Amino acid sequence: MYGGRHVAQGDTVFVFASEIEGGRGLIARGVVLSAETIARMPGIARQTPRVSVTISRTGLAKRPLGRRELRHLVDWTDGQPGTELNFKLYRQSTNKIVGISDDAAAFLREFF
Repeated sequence: MYGGRHVAQGDTVFVFASEIEGGRGLIARGVVLSAETIARMPGIARQTPRVSVTISRTGLAKRPLGRRELRHLVDWTDGQPGTELNFKLYRQSTNKIVGISDDAAAFLREFF
């Protein structure tokens, strides 16, 4: 979803702990050590692409950033990096890997 299946070795990632499962949003930054596509299961017509990643943590978030901080950013066409994150991460409450813009990555780097 949103380009997450294109994650590759060497990519920088930002890790969010699922607030639906008791996490607190943005928790860490890291580098992808390996990324492997998981094969689709035969006989199931509609499946979400799956990827298994191994990440080396390179930093811990210093400030909170989660659903609460992004909730007010709902004008999907305003071009703000926080709105992009709200849309991609919180519009559907499922665990996911998403690709983000350079502006959103720069925004997230401010939290480390």
